[in-house]
Amino acid sequence: MAKRAPNARGGGRKTVERDTIPEGVEVPDKALFFNRELSWLLFNDRVLQLAEDSAVPLLERLKFCAIYARNLDEFFMIRVARLHEQHRAGVVRLVPDGATPGETLDKLHARIREQGLRHSHCFEQVLRPALAEKGLRILSMKKLDAEARAQINERFRAQIFPVLTPLAIGLGRHFPYISNLSVSLAVLLRDPVAEVENVARVKVPKELLPRFVPLKNDATSFVPLEDIIAHNLGTLFPGMEVLDYGVFRVTRDADFTVSEDAEDLLVAVQDELRQRRFGDVIRLELQAGMNPTLRESLVEALGLEPRQVYEEQGLLALADLHSVVATPGFSELRATSWTPVTQPRLRPEGDTEGTVMAAMRRGDLLVHHPYESFATSVERFVTEAVENPDVLAIKQTVYRTSDSSPLVPALIHATEGGKQAVCMVELKARFDERTNIQWALALEEAGVHVVYGIPGLKTHAKAILIVHREGEKIRHYVHIGTGNYNPKTARLYTDLGLFTTDPDIGADVADLFNYLTGFARPETFRKLLVAPINLREGLLEQIRRTVAAHSKEKPSRILMKMNALVDPTLIRALYDASRAGVKVELNVRGICCLRPGVPGVSENIRVVSLLGRFLEHSRIYCFERGGETRCYIGSADLMPRNLDHRVEALVPVEDPQILAQVRDILERSLADNTHAWELDADGTWRRRTAKNGEKRWAQGELMERSVRLAQAPSGRPLP
Repeated sequence: MAKRAPNARGGGRKTVERDTIPEGVEVPDKALFFNRELSWLLFNDRVLQLAEDSAVPLLERLKFCAIYARNLDEFFMIRVARLHEQHRAGVVRLVPDGATPGETLDKLHARIREQGLRHSHCFEQVLRPALAEKGLRILSMKKLDAEARAQINERFRAQIFPVLTPLAIGLGRHFPYISNLSVSLAVLLRDPVAEVENVARVKVPKELLPRFVPLKNDATSFVPLEDIIAHNLGTLFPGMEVLDYGVFRVTRDADFTVSEDAEDLLVAVQDELRQRRFGDVIRLELQAGMNPTLRESLVEALGLEPRQVYEEQGLLALADLHSVVATPGFSELRATSWTPVTQPRLRPEGDTEGTVMAAMRRGDLLVHHPYESFATSVERFVTEAVENPDVLAIKQTVYRTSDSSPLVPALIHATEGGKQAVCMVELKARFDERTNIQWALALEEAGVHVVYGIPGLKTHAKAILIVHREGEKIRHYVHIGTGNYNPKTARLYTDLGLFTTDPDIGADVADLFNYLTGFARPETFRKLLVAPINLREGLLEQIRRTVAAHSKEKPSRILMKMNALVDPTLIRALYDASRAGVKVELNVRGICCLRPGVPGVSENIRVVSLLGRFLEHSRIYCFERGGETRCYIGSADLMPRNLDHRVEALVPVEDPQILAQVRDILERSLADNTHAWELDADGTWRRRTAKNGEKRWAQGELMERSVRLAQAPSGRPLP
């Protein structure tokens, strides 16, 4: 067989030590920190547990099965790829838990294999037969009756065969390019004339055809596309004897870094996207039991180590199950449907002037998605501003959005109406680069002022600024949120958004946009905490003040909710607070490197992880001390990348009723005993259970609360 250079890379080089401890910085006590990558695996394990949970509706379990697979794909493309790059580069600087890249890779391989067995068992042995009993079937060709098999074979000849391209491997031929996350068949053939064996590869064209092909007269029964192709291999290789075949898939390095010295960021990102297709192969997945000749051919040709090869029991690429989850009907197999309600003060009868801006003039507003509608709050805010003749300018950040979002087209409409429209588009938003490039080009063509941020930093802040003329004065109307301006994810992610006309916050957001679009470099802000300028120090100062105010008579408390807790400096500050007797309660959805319950260090720290039908995504940082509460919401997690390498914004919550609502969200999240896990000092996440039958389900309670407030008379809502 023709052999290629192991993992020859076509993309740009990366900074391989990004997550290691810089030179000159003291290595922390490894006993106080969990490994970041292993902590992420435990997060994905909690997703898998929801797929395994018999109390969850069947199609929701299938959805979690698909989410687990999609999460793992992205983890390999970015995090595992970076570890391999570090290992090949000989990086020996340790991460806070004390592990080298090679040691971490070995631990990851063992744990992913164990999780993979559970994942396959959950789908193949539990969900697939249970769904079949309910009439939703994923069938193999062998299980079809003669009529259905003939119908599928006809579809193969008419629609599938024309787009297939079998490629020979060996015999002096270059090993074929295998695209990222593509499913393929490796086929062992025998030439009866030459009496030699050969190997060929057939790509499963799931980008062009459905991965799960429905039967013609039964839209709730599906056959995997690769199974259809395998059943018809004789048609692809006439005159050859098909000895065996096996299904496989590769995962490539999809991480890249755009040079800070790039003269044109748009061109640089476009170039790197083209190179991403040819990133190193990081993982090879094989269907269990593959013929040894086929297996050895693939492993040798791809130049892989044993820890990069994974055998899977059953179907590969289970992230594609999302299409089966979307099958119409089967309401009894799904969670109860949820329709977001309109925030009470934004109901048409809730304000005499009937606009979002009018409601904001009466006081700050908080919206909580997906319990409250994104369309009747954020989208309405922008579309009303576009039509308002007294609005002079609209400025917005775009990190991730969707093709169906009306927000970005609204900026185009604003420009056509003579308003100044500014859009900060983050071209480096991972896996959304192409979408953001398309939006940026469309905006520029329409005359919108498009900027791509600051070299070396990603702009992750979520902010909209409306500049409104009121007589001879100008007023700023601001929205700052925890989530992206994406109407699709606003129905799936829990996020908070603050609407305010506070003059100081308005001035801060104006300065933030000047920082993003021009050469302004503010040294501080009036009320906002902005990374990388004052966010890290601002949170550290809040922790220090909370510790200083703590006493037995007036105990202090720190409450935080975030997606990930990684930063060693902030973790040490929380340890200091615990040592001082301050109760620290953390709701961390994903990665947590902090080790709670360590005697003399963190026995006053509790860590809870909340998962469920919605993806917990809001970030809240709350400090209770001396009879006062200081609280911030915004876009930043406590990770070095957020604090040092991104533009992030946290905004203070100062309205007493909104502050009470935010604290209520925190308390409910920490009290959940239905879809919550608690972290032990040894790194084990224990799923919480109700005591004495007193179940608490934060997301369910918040849905009920939203409905109750939506049905109440108009006025300012109470928690």
